[in-house]
Amino acid sequence: MNGKFITFEGIDGSGKSTQLKMLEAVLRNNGVDLVITREPGGTALGRALREAFLETTEQVAPMAELLSFAADRAQHVEFLIKPAIANGRVVISDRYADATFAYQGAGRGFPEDKVQQVIDLATGGLKPDLTLFFDIDVSEAINRMAARDEVHAKRNRMDDETAEFYTRVRNSYLGIAEREPDRFKVVDASGSIEKIHEKVKLIVNNMLAQ
Repeated sequence: MNGKFITFEGIDGSGKSTQLKMLEAVLRNNGVDLVITREPGGTALGRALREAFLETTEQVAPMAELLSFAADRAQHVEFLIKPAIANGRVVISDRYADATFAYQGAGRGFPEDKVQQVIDLATGGLKPDLTLFFDIDVSEAINRMAARDEVHAKRNRMDDETAEFYTRVRNSYLGIAEREPDRFKVVDASGSIEKIHEKVKLIVNNMLAQ
Protein backbone atom coordinates (compact mmCIF):
# COMPACT_ATOMS: atom_id res chain seq x y z
CA MET A 1 0.00 0.00 0.00
CA ASN A 2 1.21 3.47 -0.83
CA GLY A 3 1.60 5.85 2.09
CA LYS A 4 -1.45 7.97 2.86
CA PHE A 5 -2.08 11.07 4.92
CA ILE A 6 -5.42 11.53 6.70
CA THR A 7 -6.41 14.36 9.01
CA PHE A 8 -9.24 14.82 11.50
CA GLU A 9 -10.60 18.33 12.01
CA GLY A 10 -13.38 19.92 14.04
CA ILE A 11 -14.10 22.62 16.56
CA ASP A 12 -13.39 21.78 20.18
CA GLY A 13 -16.07 19.48 21.55
CA SER A 14 -16.82 17.87 18.17
CA GLY A 15 -15.66 14.42 19.27
CA LYS A 16 -12.99 14.06 16.59
CA SER A 17 -10.32 12.73 18.97
CA THR A 18 -12.68 10.02 20.24
CA GLN A 19 -13.44 9.00 16.67
CA LEU A 20 -9.75 8.91 15.81
CA LYS A 21 -9.06 6.47 18.67
CA MET A 22 -11.93 4.24 17.57
CA LEU A 23 -10.72 4.22 13.96
CA GLU A 24 -7.17 3.51 15.08
CA ALA A 25 -8.28 0.34 16.84
CA VAL A 26 -10.14 -0.91 13.76
CA LEU A 27 -7.32 -0.20 11.32
CA ARG A 28 -4.66 -1.77 13.53
CA ASN A 29 -6.81 -4.88 13.86
CA ASN A 30 -6.96 -4.96 10.06
CA GLY A 31 -3.17 -4.85 9.83
CA VAL A 32 -2.80 -1.29 8.56
CA ASP A 33 0.64 0.15 9.28
CA LEU A 34 -0.37 3.31 11.13
CA VAL A 35 1.24 6.41 12.53
CA ILE A 36 -1.10 8.33 14.85
CA THR A 37 -0.09 11.89 15.65
CA ARG A 38 -1.50 15.32 16.43
CA GLU A 39 -0.94 19.05 16.07
CA PRO A 40 0.37 20.74 17.99
CA GLY A 41 2.55 18.19 19.72
CA GLY A 42 3.45 15.47 17.23
CA THR A 43 7.18 15.72 17.93
CA ALA A 44 9.30 16.44 21.00
CA LEU A 45 9.70 20.04 19.90
CA GLY A 46 5.99 20.22 19.17
CA ARG A 47 5.10 18.97 22.64
CA ALA A 48 7.20 21.72 24.17
CA LEU A 49 5.50 24.31 21.96
CA ARG A 50 2.08 22.89 22.82
CA GLU A 51 2.74 23.25 26.50
CA ALA A 52 4.14 26.74 26.06
CA PHE A 53 1.31 28.15 23.95
CA LEU A 54 -1.80 26.15 24.81
CA GLU A 55 -1.30 25.64 28.52
CA THR A 56 0.25 28.96 29.47
CA THR A 57 -1.66 31.44 31.63
CA GLU A 58 0.17 34.32 29.96
CA GLN A 59 -1.62 36.34 27.29
CA VAL A 60 -0.39 35.20 23.88
CA ALA A 61 -0.13 37.59 20.93
CA PRO A 62 -2.13 36.28 17.93
CA MET A 63 0.96 36.48 15.69
CA ALA A 64 2.99 34.49 18.23
CA GLU A 65 0.25 31.85 18.23
CA LEU A 66 0.21 31.67 14.44
CA LEU A 67 3.97 31.34 14.15
CA SER A 68 4.32 28.86 17.01
CA PHE A 69 1.85 26.51 15.34
CA ALA A 70 3.75 26.96 12.08
CA ALA A 71 7.02 26.01 13.80
CA ASP A 72 5.38 22.91 15.24
CA ARG A 73 4.01 21.97 11.82
CA ALA A 74 7.32 22.45 9.99
CA GLN A 75 9.04 20.07 12.42
CA HIS A 76 6.12 17.65 12.24
CA VAL A 77 6.08 17.50 8.44
CA GLU A 78 9.83 17.18 8.01
CA PHE A 79 10.65 14.62 10.66
CA LEU A 80 7.46 12.57 11.12
CA ILE A 81 4.82 12.88 8.40
CA LYS A 82 6.95 12.86 5.24
CA PRO A 83 9.23 9.99 6.32
CA ALA A 84 6.25 7.85 7.35
CA ILE A 85 4.45 8.42 4.04
CA ALA A 86 7.66 7.68 2.13
CA ASN A 87 7.85 4.34 3.97
CA GLY A 88 4.34 3.41 2.87
CA ARG A 89 2.64 4.03 6.20
CA VAL A 90 -0.78 5.58 6.82
CA VAL A 91 -0.47 8.75 8.87
CA ILE A 92 -3.53 10.04 10.74
CA SER A 93 -3.18 13.40 12.44
CA ASP A 94 -5.54 15.00 14.94
CA ARG A 95 -5.51 18.47 13.30
CA TYR A 96 -3.24 19.85 10.60
CA ALA A 97 -3.04 22.98 8.44
CA ASP A 98 -6.80 23.42 8.00
CA ALA A 99 -6.96 24.12 11.74
CA THR A 100 -4.60 27.06 11.33
CA PHE A 101 -6.64 28.41 8.43
CA ALA A 102 -9.82 28.18 10.52
CA TYR A 103 -8.60 29.05 14.03
CA GLN A 104 -5.88 31.61 13.39
CA GLY A 105 -7.36 32.85 10.13
CA ALA A 106 -11.09 33.18 10.71
CA GLY A 107 -10.94 32.86 14.48
CA ARG A 108 -8.21 35.43 15.14
CA GLY A 109 -8.97 37.55 12.11
CA PHE A 110 -5.76 37.20 10.10
CA PRO A 111 -6.14 37.74 6.34
CA GLU A 112 -6.54 34.46 4.47
CA ASP A 113 -3.63 35.16 2.13
CA LYS A 114 -1.24 35.79 5.02
CA VAL A 115 -2.30 32.62 6.84
CA GLN A 116 -1.97 30.62 3.63
CA GLN A 117 1.58 31.90 3.12
CA VAL A 118 2.54 30.75 6.61
CA ILE A 119 0.89 27.35 6.02
CA ASP A 120 2.70 26.90 2.69
CA LEU A 121 6.05 27.70 4.29
CA ALA A 122 5.51 25.22 7.12
CA THR A 123 4.12 22.36 5.03
CA GLY A 124 6.17 22.71 1.88
CA GLY A 125 2.90 22.14 0.02
CA LEU A 126 2.08 18.80 1.68
CA LYS A 127 -1.70 18.32 1.80
CA PRO A 128 -3.71 15.42 3.22
CA ASP A 129 -5.14 12.79 0.91
CA LEU A 130 -8.30 12.90 3.01
CA THR A 131 -9.66 15.22 5.70
CA LEU A 132 -12.66 14.41 7.88
CA PHE A 133 -14.37 17.42 9.43
CA PHE A 134 -16.62 16.59 12.36
CA ASP A 135 -19.34 19.19 12.12
CA ILE A 136 -21.42 20.12 15.15
CA ASP A 137 -23.55 23.04 16.24
CA VAL A 138 -21.50 25.49 18.28
CA SER A 139 -23.92 25.48 21.21
CA GLU A 140 -23.77 21.70 21.45
CA ALA A 141 -19.98 21.76 21.30
CA ILE A 142 -19.85 24.29 24.13
CA ASN A 143 -22.20 22.12 26.21
CA ARG A 144 -19.92 19.14 25.62
CA MET A 145 -16.88 21.14 26.71
CA ALA A 146 -18.70 22.23 29.87
CA ALA A 147 -19.58 18.61 30.67
CA ARG A 148 -15.97 17.65 30.06
CA ASP A 149 -14.85 20.29 32.55
CA GLU A 150 -17.16 18.81 35.17
CA VAL A 151 -15.16 15.59 35.13
CA HIS A 152 -11.95 17.61 35.56
CA ALA A 153 -10.55 17.10 32.09
CA LYS A 154 -7.41 19.08 31.41
CA ARG A 155 -8.18 22.50 29.91
CA ASN A 156 -6.23 24.72 27.54
CA ARG A 157 -6.60 28.30 26.31
CA MET A 158 -8.94 27.31 23.47
CA ASP A 159 -11.52 26.06 25.96
CA ASP A 160 -12.16 29.65 27.05
CA GLU A 161 -13.07 31.03 23.62
CA THR A 162 -16.50 32.53 22.90
CA ALA A 163 -19.37 31.13 20.86
CA GLU A 164 -18.70 33.85 18.28
CA PHE A 165 -15.11 32.66 17.93
CA TYR A 166 -16.15 29.04 17.36
CA THR A 167 -18.82 30.12 14.90
CA ARG A 168 -16.20 31.86 12.78
CA VAL A 169 -13.98 28.78 12.98
CA ARG A 170 -16.80 26.41 12.02
CA ASN A 171 -17.85 28.57 9.08
CA SER A 172 -14.27 28.65 7.84
CA TYR A 173 -14.07 24.87 7.93
CA LEU A 174 -17.34 24.62 6.00
CA GLY A 175 -15.90 27.02 3.44
CA ILE A 176 -12.96 24.68 2.90
CA ALA A 177 -15.42 21.81 2.39
CA GLU A 178 -17.15 23.78 -0.37
CA ARG A 179 -13.86 24.56 -2.11
CA GLU A 180 -12.28 21.10 -1.78
CA PRO A 181 -15.09 18.50 -1.77
CA ASP A 182 -12.87 15.68 -3.05
CA ARG A 183 -10.50 15.92 -0.08
CA PHE A 184 -12.58 17.47 2.66
CA LYS A 185 -15.47 15.31 3.89
CA VAL A 186 -18.05 16.66 6.35
CA VAL A 187 -19.26 14.19 8.99
CA ASP A 188 -22.33 15.03 11.08
CA ALA A 189 -20.97 14.82 14.62
CA SER A 190 -24.27 15.33 16.41
CA GLY A 191 -25.38 11.67 16.36
CA SER A 192 -24.35 8.71 18.47
CA ILE A 193 -20.69 7.81 18.75
CA GLU A 194 -21.37 4.42 17.15
CA LYS A 195 -23.19 5.84 14.11
CA ILE A 196 -20.48 8.42 13.54
CA HIS A 197 -17.87 5.68 13.81
CA GLU A 198 -19.62 3.69 11.07
CA LYS A 199 -19.56 6.72 8.76
CA VAL A 200 -15.87 7.30 9.49
CA LYS A 201 -14.97 3.68 8.75
CA LEU A 202 -16.82 3.78 5.44
CA ILE A 203 -15.14 7.00 4.27
CA VAL A 204 -11.63 5.92 5.30
CA ASN A 205 -11.89 2.35 4.04
CA ASN A 206 -13.11 3.58 0.66
CA MET A 207 -10.12 5.92 0.39
CA LEU A 208 -7.60 3.25 1.43
CA ALA A 209 -9.05 0.78 -1.05
CA GLN A 210 -8.37 3.09 -4.00
